[in-house]
Amino acid sequence: MNTLLLSQDLLRGAMLHAHDGLETPTMPLLLNLLDYGFKNCQTTILEGILRSDWYTPVWQKSLDLYGLDNIHAYYYDLPFEETLNRHASRDKAKEFGESSLKRWWLEKDCLTEIPETLLTETISLEEARDNILTAIKSPMARGCLSEKPHD
Repeated sequence: MNTLLLSQDLLRGAMLHAHDGLETPTMPLLLNLLDYGFKNCQTTILEGILRSDWYTPVWQKSLDLYGLDNIHAYYYDLPFEETLNRHASRDKAKEFGESSLKRWWLEKDCLTEIPETLLTETISLEEARDNILTAIKSPMARGCLSEKPHD
């Protein structure tokens, strides 16, 4: 499958070495890559923790390009304690810890432009994966995976 994966951590952190925020240099890059993905790829996957208010232009561009019926959006609705537990098992736990996570934490940061399917702490990684794969294969499903509308 012709797929473009846009990872916010890789684009912002590894490529641009930039901080997150309203004026992040990641924004124009993401907007250009969304356009590229729409024109050149069957599927574009936008992955990361992107604040709903800071990344409003990304949500609007996604809607303009793909339309609401071709966007599948997912939000991990986890309590802070569970987020901290999951973070502890990652390699990045060595880079930053609880105090940084508390500074960045934004409870219930759901999108207003695009409906999101909530994934809770009771859903395993395998169940989340299976639910997403089922949804993107179903023509009736809509739930930040974007598929190019088929002509």
